[in-house]
Amino acid sequence: MPELADIEEYRRVLDTCGRGRRVTGVRVKDAGVLRGGLGARRLRDALTGARVAEPERHGKWLIMHTGGPAVLFHFGMTGRLVCVPEDEPPAAHDRVLLTLDDDQQLRFRDQRKLKGLWLAADPGEVDRLLADQGPDALSLTREQLADALDGRPRQLKAALLDQSRVAGLGNLLTDEILWHARLHPARRTNELDRAQHGRLSRALKQVLRVSVRAGRVPPRRSWLTGHRDEPSGACPRCGTELAHGRVAGRGTVWCPHDQPAAHG
Repeated sequence: MPELADIEEYRRVLDTCGRGRRVTGVRVKDAGVLRGGLGARRLRDALTGARVAEPERHGKWLIMHTGGPAVLFHFGMTGRLVCVPEDEPPAAHDRVLLTLDDDQQLRFRDQRKLKGLWLAADPGEVDRLLADQGPDALSLTREQLADALDGRPRQLKAALLDQSRVAGLGNLLTDEILWHARLHPARRTNELDRAQHGRLSRALKQVLRVSVRAGRVPPRRSWLTGHRDEPSGACPRCGTELAHGRVAGRGTVWCPHDQPAAHG
């Protein structure tokens, strides 16, 4: 599932391929990815002739600004944004194709079609569409993180995955951040002391910095992600066999030694 680092990579694709280019054609191969009452004709009318401005990402959302209407992409579990020559045959799961004035195409590619594209008429509508999102995880301050974990006590992983509290974190990022911070994913948010809050904030910044640079959560051998899919994977920090279970309704991996369920 695309998370913040993946969406940041798609933002770079959109910026490199699209910024400053004019949209000369809009082809909707599958209107099932058009959301919020959007139809193929309305999308074509809004974008044909528009010039792509600097794109923006917030959490798991990518916003293609044009100086007028904006397109908001949400990639669900299997979405991607690719830039290819216009004459390249469409892939099986290419749903929307935007032709640019240099004969390149931006293609929204999505197998499962769980999310898709929204159209906003102006910046105010963009803000309304994103009104339920918390602060973006990449720019999160320690104080904002503390605010996100405040309120009703719940599992730490559940709080970090809540897009209304912190926007952009998904399953892989959250597990990796908690492993770096040596905090159990099921730890209650009201159990963290000041030092643990500090560890969590530093881990979040470090993991996101490296992941954004890589365009994904990198499967480094020195990271949890590099071992999470191994049948008997060991913690790369202490060698303890990794634990697998469900936390916050998601498949979760942690080190039972470095991330104890009790205080530590």
